[in-house]
This record gives sequence, structure tokens and C-alpha cells, in this order.
Amino acid sequence: MTRSTILTIEHISKAFFGVPAVRDVSIDVKEGEILGLIGQNGAGKSTLMNLVGGVVHPDAGSMTFRGKPYAPRRPADANDAGIGFIHQELNLFTNMTIAENVFISGFPRTGFGPFKFIDRAAMKARTRELLDQVGLDTPPDFQIERMSPGERQLVEIAKALYMDASLIIFDEPTTSLTARETEQLFNIMLRLREQGKSMIYISHILNDVLRLADSIAVMRDGQLVTQEARDAFDTRRMISLMVGRSIEQLYPTRTSAPTTTPLLELKGISAAGIVEKVNLTVHRGELVGLFGLMGSGRTELARMIFGLDRTEQGEIRVAGEALKGSSARDSIRSKIAFVTENRREEGLLMNIAIADNVTLVALPEFARTALQILDAGAMREAAREASQALQLKAADISVQPAKSLSGGNQQKVVIAKWLLSQPEVFIMDEPTRGIDVGAKYEIYAIMDRLAAAGSGVLFISSELEELMGTCDRILVMSQGEIVAQFAREAFSDEAILRAAFREHAPLHPHSGETEQSS
Repeated sequence: MTRSTILTIEHISKAFFGVPAVRDVSIDVKEGEILGLIGQNGAGKSTLMNLVGGVVHPDAGSMTFRGKPYAPRRPADANDAGIGFIHQELNLFTNMTIAENVFISGFPRTGFGPFKFIDRAAMKARTRELLDQVGLDTPPDFQIERMSPGERQLVEIAKALYMDASLIIFDEPTTSLTARETEQLFNIMLRLREQGKSMIYISHILNDVLRLADSIAVMRDGQLVTQEARDAFDTRRMISLMVGRSIEQLYPTRTSAPTTTPLLELKGISAAGIVEKVNLTVHRGELVGLFGLMGSGRTELARMIFGLDRTEQGEIRVAGEALKGSSARDSIRSKIAFVTENRREEGLLMNIAIADNVTLVALPEFARTALQILDAGAMREAAREASQALQLKAADISVQPAKSLSGGNQQKVVIAKWLLSQPEVFIMDEPTRGIDVGAKYEIYAIMDRLAAAGSGVLFISSELEELMGTCDRILVMSQGEIVAQFAREAFSDEAILRAAFREHAPLHPHSGETEQSS
């Protein structure tokens, strides 16, 4: 059966700061289908969807929706037309309830004349119906800030259903979800498709796109490469079309071997209910992976190392010297860098220039006089050199804000910021989350170069495959403890996962000595 077209995009173009983001793109979305939209960071996917969602306006081209000309000037126009947009960074008021968020565009009223009040009973009843549709068994008056990322995602879908959206755009919806929450989201999307809803699904997880999509559109450098039925694709072809060449190797070959010289040492680090007696060593030139399930304590441990959260017991040593103090400033002085999991909220000042972000940590190095006046020229030159070294794709880093960059390039800005402070220890917490295969490769290559230069890298990731592809050694955390370690020659996804699922994993006979027993 041939489906009719619900959205037609014809020869759309958009440029920012003189740099084309979308160039002459034409795409169709059918009624009751899921269109998978893929491409590297900076390929133009999010810009294209922001054009559809009325967030930005096209420089050229046109759109039709449900057979009528469609030219939204603001997001409310898209909502009114029946297009729901679920962003990667969810658009919810966390200090409000579920029902208040669902009805934020207009609250139902009861009463007469000037004596009209918000009809909270009607709000709750309708919200309960919507939550039942998305399988969320939570009271309508529950506060958003008390909900998990997966539950918040379902609230966003409930909002789209309340608006009676016939087309829902999902922009990287699984980046902060657990496996169970992701599976629940996919089941809801499939049910919505059965109800005749159309969806555009943007994701860097190509296997998920193959699983969900009816057709797939590939973008590269702001242009549409192809749009075809899902059966025409496998992951190898998807990657080849995204990057413009075949990637036979997803991970760079390690160019150096780790030394036996300890660089970062944790001895008996504990904090009640969070981590317990953690012993850990990263050697010079070593890339150490830290794996564990959500809630295992990985990020909490990283924050303790960097001085963002306090420890109750234990000692941290860098290059043989005990870490003096317990603040982030003390850690920076001790040559520790921390690439945080949430680059948008914790890693960058999104509204200021790229160059200002790059020089942020190293500002004291550019204070040239007793009055601590900054040498602006030296700062700009240092930012330019760091950006070039990481092959940052930007127009003018002195004026272009960080928020205008793709996710992969934003991550490069975060890393460049730390490189200027010349750290010896790099803590990388989920550095490839939400970025494409090409940008991931570049981040892996940067970590390899850091290790080759004598730094030590602690690489935290939920993607076991990338740890196995890049690391010299993998440590496994479970319930706040390091329960096993695996040398590169003993890497086994089954054994590592088995260790992660155990409360206290015994020493694997093939994995060597655990950190806890060292």
C-alpha cells in the first residue's frame, strides 16, 4: 500500500555566520512511517529539523505539510500545525508538575466571567489519559525534577499527543536513557506508528535506526546524500555514505605502549553509599577504561577525583605527590583535566565565543601584569592553535558562540580548553555520547595522542565496544566498588558484562589482579 506524503521539504538552504549548514535539501516524510535521519555531527540534521520546527528560518526553499504551504515563524506555529519536537535536551520546566508541563501552552479554565480559575481536575484527568497512552504510571501532579531522564522523555511524548501531533521529531532521544527505558521508548514509537503517526528519528546509533525506520535519509556536509527504503541499508553502507568513504576500522590503532610509571593513584577512596575503598592506578601513557552499569558509581568517582564531590576516606596521588586540597581548582593546579559527561551544562559556556571557551581554564597563564590584565592577543592565538590542532570546524572562533557548533565540535572545544592548561591526567566521562562515528574516531585519536605524549587517560563509557576498541586496560565498577580488571589481551564482552552485573565479582582467572587487591 502506497502511503501519502505528510511533509515535503523542497530545496531548503540555511547558513550561519556565512557557513552553509543546510544546502538545497529535499526530503519527503510519508504518513504513518518512521524516517531515520542520519549523518555526522555538522551534517545539518538538527538545523534541518529546526527549520521544520520553526526554531530557525530558511534562506531558500519551501515546505508543505498535509498538502498545504508550511512556513513556521516560531515553534508555536509548528505545534499548532501538528508537529511535535522532542529535543535531545528536553524542553520541560523541572520545578513544575507533569500536568502543568503538558498544559503549559494553555490551561483549561472553569467558572464564569472574571471568576475563572484553572481547572486542575480536568488537567489531571486528561494528563492521566495521556500518561496511560505512553505507559507512565506516575501521578499527574508529580514534580518533573524528581523523574528519571526516561520518564521525562515519556512526558515529552505525552505533550506531543496532547497537541494531537501527527508528525513527531525525535532528536537523539536515547542518549541519557537506560537500556530498559530505551526499549520502552521504542515500543511506544512502534505503537504510535500503528496509530498512523509519522516520526522522524535522528540517532547516531545505527542499529537502532535500522531496527525502527521504514526509510532512511543520509546527510553529509549539509546536503542530502540519499533517501531510500530501510532494506537498502546495512551499517557498513550507512557509515560509508555518512563519511563519504569506507571506514574499515572504527578505532585507531594504539600508537604507543603504556609505561609502568604510576601517574594517577587512588588508595582507599570512600564516600558512604557512593563508593567504597576504591584503589585505582593509571600509568603514564596508559588509556584505562572504566565500565559499569548506571548507578555503579563511575561518574561519582570521577567527580571525587576532580574535587567536585568530597571523599570521606582515602588518598589521591598525582605523579607521586598527594593531591593538595579537595577542590576543582586544586585538581587543575595538580594537572588534572575533567571532560564532564554533560558538555552543554558543565563543559561549555554556550552563549560565549568559542575562543573564550577554549582559554577559560588557562586564563591565569595569560595575566601579564601585577594587575592581572589579560593578554587578549596571546589568548586568541593560543585558542586558534588549539582549535587547529583538533581540526575544529568553525567559521570565526573569536565571535562564533559554542552553541552554534555540532556536538562533535563542541566536544573538541571542551578538550581544547583543557589542553591549554597542559594537564597530565585526563578524566573523560562519556566523551563520545551523542556524536557520530566520524567524530568519535577523532576523539579516540585525540586520546591516543594524549597517551603517546605521556599523559594518563581514564576513559569512562557505557559503550563497552568502544572501551574494548581503544583501551589498554578496562576496570569494572559495580555498586561503588571496582570488582574486576581486564588486560587488553583478556578483553571479553561477556566476561566484562558478567562482572558488571555482580554485586561483588570474584577475580577472573584470566583477567589478572584486581585493583582492589593491588
